Amino acid sequence: MRSAKIVSAILLALAFSTAGFAQESAVVPVDLSQQKIDEIIKKFTENEGIFRSALTDYVFNRKAIVQTIGLGGQVTGTYRRDSFMTFGSDGGRFEKVLYAPIATTPPGFVTPEDLEDLGGINPFALEPSAISQYNFRFAGTEHIDELDLYVFDVLPKQIPDAKKTKQRLFTGRIWVDKADLMIVRSKGKAVPETKDNKFPIVLTTRAQIDGKYWFPVDARADDELVFDNGNVIKVRMRVAYTDYKQGRTDVVITDADEPPAKQ
Repeated sequence: MRSAKIVSAILLALAFSTAGFAQESAVVPVDLSQQKIDEIIKKFTENEGIFRSALTDYVFNRKAIVQTIGLGGQVTGTYRRDSFMTFGSDGGRFEKVLYAPIATTPPGFVTPEDLEDLGGINPFALEPSAISQYNFRFAGTEHIDELDLYVFDVLPKQIPDAKKTKQRLFTGRIWVDKADLMIVRSKGKAVPETKDNKFPIVLTTRAQIDGKYWFPVDARADDELVFDNGNVIKVRMRVAYTDYKQGRTDVVITDADEPPAKQ
């Protein structure tokens, strides 16, 4: 989100403890062997690839609302984008915008990177093809909503250069179901950032669809974006992923420039 440096890996590591990524009081430290930890990482990263492949057989709806919040807590601007989504066999996303009223957020506040994150980092955290670009640190275990979970902190080995690539990577924390060894929750943000483009910390929750795969259903953020020029903007984001249905091969995505449907 744009307003007025690319953060080094060392600063991002510090951010784990200062931005709420790692210091979760409910996490219980557990002494696992490195071999066991490596086995868990190998399995859930493999499963993430299987999950993303399975997602290409589904269509779903996404409703995204991003708001700027004033000093008194009042909403000062709103950006909304309702879309029908599917994925190609190559993993590429296809989006048909269903409803997009005129935004009242500042011009250019929601950037192309924000839109990319709505379909990538925010709901899915880890791109399977980029797994080798991350370091994983086992933090312990946690019990959430009747689920027993392994908890890992995730940090890119190297932050992409925003001037040279459009690649987006995740930095934050993931929760892995002990039984299925699949990611069921993530909390983090996308990098790289620039002096004019900052991104909120997003908490994403997944739910089991068709009794098999853990698909994202909710992504939300309540964060303050601090820009290099000293500007601070409070943002609220709510994204719902609904109506998962199998049937991508029967779907035709029409021109994205088609006028949005009235609502």
